Amino acid sequence: MNERTSNLLAARPVLVNARVFQDMSAEERFQNVTLRPIIKLQNDLLLHAFQNYIRKRKNVFYGLSLDERMDYIMQGIQKDIKLRNSLKGMILGQFTIEEYNIYTQNSSALNKRMMQMVIKRLQDQIQFFGAKMAI
Repeated sequence: MNERTSNLLAARPVLVNARVFQDMSAEERFQNVTLRPIIKLQNDLLLHAFQNYIRKRKNVFYGLSLDERMDYIMQGIQKDIKLRNSLKGMILGQFTIEEYNIYTQNSSALNKRMMQMVIKRLQDQIQFFGAKMAI
């Protein structure tokens, strides 16, 4: 194992609730072993990146109801290609070479899983975006 790989793996949090079973699909295994720990590691960066997205969109987010805010998060990530690619890059940059090779074999399905996990994480922490921030 090279130094980069060992450093990346050492930096990741250990998720005791991430289950891995013999009969699970390769995508689900990759999600639980790789994506979940990386997304948790990158949590603060993902929050601040979305906060910047809100700011760039003239803080429209702050005039919305809770349900509309939840939808705003989902729509922003699903429809704004620049935002989605930026968030994806924050996650992909934490892959080992081996993980990246696995990812490239089924990137479409894994991208969907990845973005759904990021949407859910941001929605679960919606209080972070609470009050309007200074522009």
